[in-house]
Amino acid sequence: MAETQIEWTDATWNPVAGCTIVSAGCTNCYAMEMARRLDAMKIEKYVGLTRRSGKRVVWRGIVREDREALQIPLKWKKPRKIFVNSMSDLFHEGVSDDFISEVWEIMKQTPHHHYQILTKRPERMADFLNGRDLEILPNVWLGTSVENAEVAGRINALRSVPAAIRFISFEPLIGSVGNVDLSGIHWAIVGGESGHAARPIRENWIDEIYEQCQAADTAFFFKQWGTWGKDNKRRSKKANGRIYRDRVWDEMPSAPNSI
Repeated sequence: MAETQIEWTDATWNPVAGCTIVSAGCTNCYAMEMARRLDAMKIEKYVGLTRRSGKRVVWRGIVREDREALQIPLKWKKPRKIFVNSMSDLFHEGVSDDFISEVWEIMKQTPHHHYQILTKRPERMADFLNGRDLEILPNVWLGTSVENAEVAGRINALRSVPAAIRFISFEPLIGSVGNVDLSGIHWAIVGGESGHAARPIRENWIDEIYEQCQAADTAFFFKQWGTWGKDNKRRSKKANGRIYRDRVWDEMPSAPNSI
């Protein structure tokens, strides 16, 4: 676990390392480059997880479960929002059901933390949680990533997940998501892509999500413009900032009356 600069969380916890590219949102995943750096530093957990593909670094599809890392949240006494598996996907097909259950047990033992689990595989998340007699934990938020309309079907899968909080990360937003059903979705994060190969974001794509959040009473969090600003000009992420509709949007979800 490590402190992080990700705007919507406090820390990261990585009991799993490694992943597989599944859609366009994965193309410039920061975790692939980070895994390469950790491999170069001879951090055993990350050795051999990536390979070169032209000028890019990509996942090999190797996934590692790290049981030693399971105990880390137990040592953190101060309450934190914890992003689970920033370097992987807990519901990747390479992660065993037993290991996911072990992660769930650690989260149950640490109710003072809030855990944020983000997956691009919400179908497996739904199948796993609906197929087992696991307690719905009020401190566990379950989410999926939606980068454009092509993968908007993930929202329907997420809605079938038993959870106290369901959320969507519309990041990197690389296209319109169209009209989506946000009923049962408590939180939406929106952000543009950053980095030298970043793809542009358009304000009207953000507008359609914002307006649908308003209609569904879904908390709205605007993370960043990224490399491409509101005026479609390329700058540093910091220079483009986080201002949307003349303000910073840091809304967070509140627990619903019913799950």
